[in-house]
Amino acid sequence: MITYPFAYQRAANLAEAEALLGANPEAKLLAGGQTLIPTMKQRLASPPLLIDISGLHELSGNRRDGERLVLGAALTHAEVAQSPEVRTLIPALAELASHIGDPAVRHLGTLGGSVANNDPAADYPAAVLGLNASVITTRREVPADKFFTGMFETMLAPDEILRAVAFPVPRRAAYAKFANPASRYAMVGVFVAQTTEGVRVAVTGAAPSVRRLPMMEKALEASFTPEAVAHIKIDADGMNEDLHGSAQYRAHLVTVMAKRAVAAALA
Repeated sequence: MITYPFAYQRAANLAEAEALLGANPEAKLLAGGQTLIPTMKQRLASPPLLIDISGLHELSGNRRDGERLVLGAALTHAEVAQSPEVRTLIPALAELASHIGDPAVRHLGTLGGSVANNDPAADYPAAVLGLNASVITTRREVPADKFFTGMFETMLAPDEILRAVAFPVPRRAAYAKFANPASRYAMVGVFVAQTTEGVRVAVTGAAPSVRRLPMMEKALEASFTPEAVAHIKIDADGMNEDLHGSAQYRAHLVTVMAKRAVAAALA
């Protein structure tokens, strides 16, 4: 019988977690485990040590910081969706969180885990990029435009831990997602935000990594209406393609979801 042994240790605080991670380069952090555990079950990953950071008070809660809402990395999707502060200040973010996966996933999966994992079809990266948020780690604060670097890749160093995400409060924002009916991951999800500094549009699910759509941003700067983006055609080159949808189909969905997001933001 083949076995795949690993060690498990629950960190008492963030400093201990950081020390354990620094001393064990192949270790993995465990919070909600919604990606890590299935990956280990499929033998696609075999870390020698799991460092449990769930429940650390340094990673929980939310707070207002001027014109930003700072959310702890360990907040679950359900907590983000139900938070009175999020629902009042950034209702689009609460709405996004309420449609991630199913109830079991929403009560276990975490904001920080999703952002750090940067799955090509995850929802939060679109909100982080669309709202021009900043990712706060144990070492620094990284702007969204620099944080996501590629498929499942971010600016995080191997021994760096994501602590929180600081979301600027927009004038208006919305997220529209065309979800895979089985996984509830985004085949295409578009987050649109109008702020005092301009308009930002971010798309997830369509390409190997979350990205902004400058052409749509420019059009919405001139006229923040669904009609402003209705005739913008997205190039299918570089789009994801699988049994659920072709690159051309996803490119078409980007425009459709952008129109819906703008309409929702205006509602």
